[in-house]
Amino acid sequence: MGPSFAAFAAGYDFALDDYQVEACAHIEAGSGVLVAAPTGAGKTVAGEFAVFLALQRGRKCFYTTPIKALSNQKYHDLVERYGEANVGLLTGDTSLNGEAPVVVMTTEVLRNMIYARSRTLDGLGFVVMDEVHYLADRFRGAVWEEVIIGLAESVQLIALSATVSNAEEFGAWLAEVRGAVAIVLSERRPVPLFQHVMVGRRIYDLFEDSGREVNPELTRLAKEESKYVRDDSRRGRGRRQRDRIDANQAKRGNDRPTLVPRRDGAIEKLAAEGLLPAIYFIFSRAGCDAAVGQLMNSGLRLTTPAERDALDDIAARHVASLSDDDLEALGYRSFAEALRRGVAAHHAGLLPAFKEAVEEAFVRGLVKVVFATETLALGINMPARTVVLEKLVKFNGDAHVDITPGEYTQLTGRAGRRGIDVEGHAVVLWQRNFDPRMVAGLASRRTYPLRSSFSPTYNMAVNLVGSVGRERARTLLEQSFAQFQSDASVVGLARAVARNTERAAESWAKAVCDRGDFAEYAELRAEIGRLEAASARARKDDRRAETLSALLELRPGDIINVPSGRYAGWVLVVDPGLGNTREGPKPLVMTTERQLKKLTITDIPAPPVVAGRLRVPKHFDPRQAADRRNLFAAFSSKLREVDLTPTASGRGEVDADTAARIADLRHELKSHPCHGCPDREEHARWAEQALRLERDSATLRAASEKRTNTIATRFDRICTVLEALGYLEEGGRAVTPAGRLLARIYCELDLVAAECIRAGLFDELTAPELAAVASTLIYESRGGDQRRPARMPNRSTEIAQSALRTVWREVGLLERDHKLDKGRDPDIGFAEAVFAWASGEPLADVLYSSDLTAGDFVRWTRQVIDLAGQLADAAGPGPLRETSREAIVRMRRGVVAAAYDEDD
Repeated sequence: MGPSFAAFAAGYDFALDDYQVEACAHIEAGSGVLVAAPTGAGKTVAGEFAVFLALQRGRKCFYTTPIKALSNQKYHDLVERYGEANVGLLTGDTSLNGEAPVVVMTTEVLRNMIYARSRTLDGLGFVVMDEVHYLADRFRGAVWEEVIIGLAESVQLIALSATVSNAEEFGAWLAEVRGAVAIVLSERRPVPLFQHVMVGRRIYDLFEDSGREVNPELTRLAKEESKYVRDDSRRGRGRRQRDRIDANQAKRGNDRPTLVPRRDGAIEKLAAEGLLPAIYFIFSRAGCDAAVGQLMNSGLRLTTPAERDALDDIAARHVASLSDDDLEALGYRSFAEALRRGVAAHHAGLLPAFKEAVEEAFVRGLVKVVFATETLALGINMPARTVVLEKLVKFNGDAHVDITPGEYTQLTGRAGRRGIDVEGHAVVLWQRNFDPRMVAGLASRRTYPLRSSFSPTYNMAVNLVGSVGRERARTLLEQSFAQFQSDASVVGLARAVARNTERAAESWAKAVCDRGDFAEYAELRAEIGRLEAASARARKDDRRAETLSALLELRPGDIINVPSGRYAGWVLVVDPGLGNTREGPKPLVMTTERQLKKLTITDIPAPPVVAGRLRVPKHFDPRQAADRRNLFAAFSSKLREVDLTPTASGRGEVDADTAARIADLRHELKSHPCHGCPDREEHARWAEQALRLERDSATLRAASEKRTNTIATRFDRICTVLEALGYLEEGGRAVTPAGRLLARIYCELDLVAAECIRAGLFDELTAPELAAVASTLIYESRGGDQRRPARMPNRSTEIAQSALRTVWREVGLLERDHKLDKGRDPDIGFAEAVFAWASGEPLADVLYSSDLTAGDFVRWTRQVIDLAGQLADAAGPGPLRETSREAIVRMRRGVVAAAYDEDD
């Protein structure tokens, strides 16, 4: 090892692991390095060595992290070691000593520096990318690849990753785009992990002592339980009845035992076994909060008097900047009381100040159990002695699915604190129909493949063209990890084509007919089927498009006729439901039976025609019986005045050319010699199978051809759209002034935002109104967020939002013409809340009216602040810049301002 490493290693009071020594040797020799090791294994030592070398050699080192909390944590660590003069922090919100030789920053900040060709990059020798596996993140992962591709060749890259099963593939890509990059892997956990299952109040080892075989006692329990389930099924018992029987038997202590542990009982058992502190994963925010409440109600106390005093101090310090009224609105007393008992929740819905208090208290060993969602597994350093998994199923936004081996590895990787615990423990709680073998499979497989989420965006395109030109930009994008993985998959596609070809030949052999060429006959049948199906789809698509267009034009108070289906008849539109993004509008309507129903496009088979209109009170509340009664009376009265003759909307007809072609083919089919074969249908089955295999092969070949330039093709299409709208000069060779505007906007609907600025759509809005309308470009409702219809806060914002949706639709049509996926729908679900906040309303009123958690409210408000800052930068001097800045000042108050203070 070199002299630099010897001096560096002398600063640690423990011997470095072999893989850490190996990684540092590569860095000192001038090579980049990918270090993949389990959570808590100390891979950041490699990044810290890069910092040491930069200071020793008079070079700069940028230390990047995926989230601000990690940046803050790393900044304080490095300041403690090297002093404030040598270390800076840049997170977008915070700028401290940005020209220091060592700067900790979020990855987005470095990406923006590269695009702007910032002078701060001068003298940069090393970039550490901590948690580089974040490049798989669907929303933000592309930033990592932009940085890796865009950094100067002279910069040494130190990539630190959790254990991934395709590290060699990722390392090979890094070597291809960065030059010399060594791969250093470590599978060894510094603290051994033991796997358990808790059944009732007893903890079993998952595996036998002899090896990796499942504990036979767990297998026996599973068989016994399945017998009871079968018996219950024979007796016709429902779930609720079985649960009552379980509870009664548990009270009597006889017959069938209760195997599913209670949450309070599970924590008491872990405490008795010396297995605290623990992170207890529940895949639901509400579940985490409920678990804290259950432990509070049980009277469980896990802390000593001295620990309670320390916890009181931590909580008070983190909320010091909040008013008493805000604390009351946030339920601070309940939070603080749970905290002082050693219990807390941790999830994205938690206020940042509360979350920071929990994290500090847990790291100091004062909080004994944290009920957390899986987002904690990807967050800051919060290891525990034990990790508990209540269930092995989670809701992914669409359905309840089993967690993957990779997710299991990530979650349980938190167990075992280096330097504190001699071993870590993962405890899975028994649930009904528990399968120990399935758990053993999760615990045994260390599969966590890294998959690129990279895809060019409009903002990325103008930034790349502006910094390196179109041709060079295209070449850079072809070097992405996404492209690398796509090309590698071509081999698999080729194998599938070969298999299909062989099977198709066998099927054709079985379809041979002595009357004539059955392949020719089968093609005639297939062509007729294709034409008829295409014609039917075209009619359906036309009708759906007309209906969707009509639904988008609906306004509160419109009276329309639903021609058929469950809700056939006249209805009154209470709310057009334009905030429902992915599935299209979902209007809330009142029927002639006084019912309120939320309709979808499938409930309205034909374009609705407005037959009349009445005024829906602005503050109509569908939950109030009086409001419903009054509105129904007005609706009934209005129905007597309007023309109630439903407008006919005939069904589309098959176009004449298609009809004639189908008739010709049918005549040709009947004249074919194979048509009279007695075995015709038997031959047809084999022929259809062969044709299907050939179609599959054609699809695979097309996919294979596209794989070689998937990313570049999308980039070309994006550039064509940008040319059409004037963001790039003709031929896409240079960026226009409009393109420079777009280069400053980083939200998902970046092009829509830029078009709105150019159209002057925001110019006449007040600061609160701008915040409300801008929020629709970034906000995405979670399932269950909105318990009341979303709406814009006033007439000015309604007009602006309607104009914004028109811009969005026009951009969407252009994207469709250029074979690009349309951007997600604008979502108005946060508009009223952020308008109220920017207008100065109290936190309690805003939270009550929005149905949002405090953490979600703060998080989305900060994102609106970020976008307002981008709008100010993009717009340049003028009224919009001033309004945007005023909106930022109005939003950065109270709990939102405190969240920025927590970051600092």
